[in-house]
Amino acid sequence: MRIVGVTGGVDTHADTHVAAAIDHNGGLLGVESFDADRAGYEELFGWLVGFGPVQQIGVEGTGSWDVGLARFLADQEIMVIEVDRPNRQKRRKVGKSDPTDAVAAARAALSGEASVTPKGRNGPVEQMRVLMVARRSARQQRIQTLNQLRHLVFTAPEPIQTRFKDRYKTSLVSEAANMRPNQGSDPVAYTTNLMIRNLARRIRGLNNEMADIDGMLTGLLEQTAPGLFGLHGAGTDTAASLLVTAGDNPDRIGSEGSWAHLCGTTPLPASSGKVTRFRLNRGGDRQANAALHRIVLTRMAHDPQTRAYVTRRRAEGLNTPEIMRCLKRYVARQTFKHLPQTT
Repeated sequence: MRIVGVTGGVDTHADTHVAAAIDHNGGLLGVESFDADRAGYEELFGWLVGFGPVQQIGVEGTGSWDVGLARFLADQEIMVIEVDRPNRQKRRKVGKSDPTDAVAAARAALSGEASVTPKGRNGPVEQMRVLMVARRSARQQRIQTLNQLRHLVFTAPEPIQTRFKDRYKTSLVSEAANMRPNQGSDPVAYTTNLMIRNLARRIRGLNNEMADIDGMLTGLLEQTAPGLFGLHGAGTDTAASLLVTAGDNPDRIGSEGSWAHLCGTTPLPASSGKVTRFRLNRGGDRQANAALHRIVLTRMAHDPQTRAYVTRRRAEGLNTPEIMRCLKRYVARQTFKHLPQTT
């Protein structure tokens, strides 16, 4: 007899995925392990279908080990629900194992405790995410290399220190990259000049790499969300960070309030008894929160309307962090209107 309304749950790992199947009442139908590859995904899906029509599948780790499985299930037009890690208090009571986590994922999806649609990773926003990963790496390496270059100059022999004294980073890199060290009587000076030139050329290469990435990001942003890219203070890096948080399927974000909560800009209630108060939300996507923060800083420095708002709110007794939280909430509302599903 085939069971109507099967719900699946998957606990993902690097090499294997553990799947569980439950019926519409939450009763356990079976638990099985599958390889984490295309053949394993097909076997997992076929195993679930063997119990009856699959209504939905709760998956733990859709942004890491389970990206491939989530894409496969999306191609099969199966509803995938993103499941958080099990509650720690529940884990203390029932223990921790892969089958237990798979069953918990299935029951969280069935009960509605987990209801988040995972981000799509099959469009231009996924391209942006890949580019942003490379850009952050290049930027961090550039900062590290520039610090090493400056340190070599500070500790170099006196003639080298004199040559590069008080040079700003742009002119320092430019002159150092064009050097042609000659092997003279001082081997220490020659080696130091050689390494200074190599570090400067590495920085120049990283600058060119970042410029190429920014050009690709700009093209994708103009194609995907030109309204967002055109907002005051939303540069290439900032706009791309917000779109990566939204994903290729921003329609999964049901409202402006959900978007603000995802960005960590909604105050959370912290009331008790006769005290009514709210506290700062330290959750949400921190990259998106940082992007909103950069927009607010830019507007506070250069936007007349924002500067007037800051002056008025300071007169009302608010301090700078409180004003910035209000502005971030406003910017979250504004950016939501320019996500791809509203254009």
